Amino acid sequence: MSAPSLQVIAPMTAPEPAPTDCVIETENLTLCYGKRKALNGLNLRIPRGRIHAIVGANGAGKSSLFRILLGFQSATSGSARILGRDCNQLTQMDRGRIGFVNEEHSLPSWLRVDEVVAMQRRLYPRWDETRYQHIVGHFHVLPEQRVKELSRGERAGVNLAMALAQQPELLILDEPTLGLDVVAKRAFLEAVLYAVDQTDCTIIYCSHQMEEIERLADNLIILERGELKHMSPPDEFCERVSLWVAEFNFVAPENDKLPGVLQVQRIDGLFHYLVLDQDDSFGPQLEALGARRHYRGVVSLDRAVNAFLARHHAAPL
Repeated sequence: MSAPSLQVIAPMTAPEPAPTDCVIETENLTLCYGKRKALNGLNLRIPRGRIHAIVGANGAGKSSLFRILLGFQSATSGSARILGRDCNQLTQMDRGRIGFVNEEHSLPSWLRVDEVVAMQRRLYPRWDETRYQHIVGHFHVLPEQRVKELSRGERAGVNLAMALAQQPELLILDEPTLGLDVVAKRAFLEAVLYAVDQTDCTIIYCSHQMEEIERLADNLIILERGELKHMSPPDEFCERVSLWVAEFNFVAPENDKLPGVLQVQRIDGLFHYLVLDQDDSFGPQLEALGARRHYRGVVSLDRAVNAFLARHHAAPL
């Protein structure tokens, strides 16, 4: 009996990604877990270049979005593209164009640093050793150290250096400084700024730390309940939120009598109003409701974003 002949099947190749000025594009992107929608018809276009910060409360859909973009999970409906490629059709070459660092900073604990780097070097043909050495130098990590001997900040530095050494077009950083001490956090942020200044890499930076966003971000993206709620430079968002401080003779008016109220706090007998999309006419409205005096103050990005995200959660005065 003759041996069966072997049929050689050519590997399927994904079509070339469509040229685009956006690193990330989603259209009506929806992801459901049972009856809960982690992403709810998300329409998002992030242009190439600079640093784009994504912020949102827990459950806003940030992690779900990243899993879909990186091809780790399929959406329930809608579409998502990264660097012009359908996220369900990412090739190994596509993945080489994308760097990803999250808050876990996990590495094989039994290996030396130089052994981990050697494995990564073999995976990425565009590996830039000079760039790796420059970035990891911020963290004073020795190549002969075992991973289990590294601090969390040092592991973060090695991960960032390896991600940048592969010369990605897009680098996604998901809560990368979580749990880092002040020194390690400063080194990490300086390395990120170096990457932007010295490369053409676009960075997506996800963090709850507004001081990091203020220092790094050129573009602020706010997600809420799986939907896009705002996208602009950070200072433009701060211009949408204003602080008014007022003193009332008796009882302050109900919030629903004033437009755009995000948050009200009573501090030392004065009422602090954070309001959205209101101009100087808000002052006379306070007077009409009984304010003896009032003035307008400056709002930080941290306070503006937190008030915006917490606007559906009532707090006692």
